[in-house]
Order: sequence, then structure tokens, then C-alpha cells
Amino acid sequence: MIKKKTPSNFLVCLTIVALVLLFGCIRFDQVNLPKSTPTTAMPELGDYGGYQIVKRYPHDPGCYTQGLIYRDGYFYESCGLYGDSTLRKVDPESGEVLQETELGDQYFGEGLMELDGLLYQLTWQEGVAFVYDLDTFEKVGQFSYSTEGWGLTSDGTGLILSDGSNKLFWIDPTSGFTHKETLVTWQELPIEYLNELEYVNGDIYANIYLSDQIAIIDPETGLVETMLDMRGLRPEENRAMAGEVLNGIAYDAVNNRLFVTGKHWKWLYEVTLIPISQPPMSTQTPLPSATPPLPVDSRP
Repeated sequence: MIKKKTPSNFLVCLTIVALVLLFGCIRFDQVNLPKSTPTTAMPELGDYGGYQIVKRYPHDPGCYTQGLIYRDGYFYESCGLYGDSTLRKVDPESGEVLQETELGDQYFGEGLMELDGLLYQLTWQEGVAFVYDLDTFEKVGQFSYSTEGWGLTSDGTGLILSDGSNKLFWIDPTSGFTHKETLVTWQELPIEYLNELEYVNGDIYANIYLSDQIAIIDPETGLVETMLDMRGLRPEENRAMAGEVLNGIAYDAVNNRLFVTGKHWKWLYEVTLIPISQPPMSTQTPLPSATPPLPVDSRP
């Protein structure tokens, strides 16, 4: 039987293909695959900090902002005032309210936090927190607490509440039972009017009601590590109303972004923080123990 010869050009092609594959494997082994970009660390701030605006987003001026968080690409917001209190899911780019549930007219909505797929919303003087499913906004529970409700955040294990004093309360998210209290001080003076809260990289950021300041607090000691001077953000149209101040702090932990807004403001800002020297105007207004009375009907 006569055997057919394999064409020489076929053998040449086969050899070339083998060499290409071998070379490709060697090169692939030598290539360092790109590593994921680490999250930029928060800047080292001293006693005082300022800000730079990165971007501004539309914000519904009809919302008297009491609580603000960022989760999975959306803002969740608690709007206050009797008869107008709501819980909302908001698209950041457009400011459109995508989902909303109303509180009864007898409730004044306050601080807001998410923990383990549940949203917790405080009320001011009603002493009750409502619990919602994050996705559906279905009310799945509630609990009572013995203080006023102002701000709310979480360290990932439980809830941390402010009541307008210089105290922070660690509370159980199922029973509302307080198992720890921390006194907050700045330069050895108690800081009153702690309001909206946000837990950021192991610290608690707290709006100070009736001011343009945000206190960065060590949760273990209660000492204010940095006092942020946020003057300049408050819109001109809100300055005539004493209560329409900076209130609302949200943190995007995935992308290390910090957001702030205020009550009835038309803008929400993404900001970066920068260290500054002591501001020319005192940051202790209306801070320490001899705090002025709250304005009538403009409580947060």
C-alpha cells in the first residue's frame, strides 16, 4: 500500500501554530495582572478640617432632611416635619424619588440607618423607631426608646443614637435597650445638639444642629478628633430660616465618597476633606454647655 505524504506546508503551519501557543503561554505567565485599586484613605486631619466640593447633585428642597445614607448606588433619606415625614429612595444623578413611604401625621421623622438589610427610622418625640425591609419598604417591626430621637448610625453590630444632647447611645436594634452611653467633648467642653450621624472608617461624624460644623468623634472616648468647618455650603435661600441648616451625612464605603446636604436644600454635595488651621470664626457657636435655647418650631 502506498502511504500519502503529509504536505510540507501543512507541517510548517502546524509548527508555527505550536510556537505561537507556546510563546503566548510564556508571555502570559510573565504578565502581571492589574491589581484592584485600593480605596483612597481618608486624609489625616488635625484639630480642624475644611472641605472641597467634588460634585453637586440635585436634592429635593421639599425634604426637611433628618437622616441620609448611601447604599448600592442610591440615597435613602428620612424627611421630617409633622404631616410631611417620609422615608425615600432617591436616584443620585437626577434627584428623583424612586420609592417612598409616608409616616402618619402624628410622627416627626428623624435619623435613618441600614443594618443587615433593614432600614431603621427614628421619630423625634414619639419614642418609636420603625423598621423596614430595605428593598420593599415594607414595615417589618418597630421598637421604643426612652430618649428623643435625632440622629442614627451603626458600627455594624448595633445602632448608635443621638438625642440632641452631648450623649451618644448604643442601642439594641431589636429591643431599643440602651447598653452604653458616651459623653462627647471638644476641648474639654461638652458638645450639645449632636444631630445626624454617620459612621465612617471607625469614627462617628455628627452634624451639630444650628451650626455649619461637623464633629468627627472617637466612639470609644467621645473626644472630638476634628471639628469640620463647612461654612459656604448653605444656600442663600436657606439662611433666613434658623432651622434650615447643614444636616445629612452619607458615606459610600465602596468608593470612599462623602456626601452632605441640609434641610430644605436644593443641592447635595460630594466633598473631600482637607486639614485647615483654626478658623477665624469660633467653631464653638452654638457648641458648649451654655447652649442657647432652640428656636421655636425649627427643631431638626
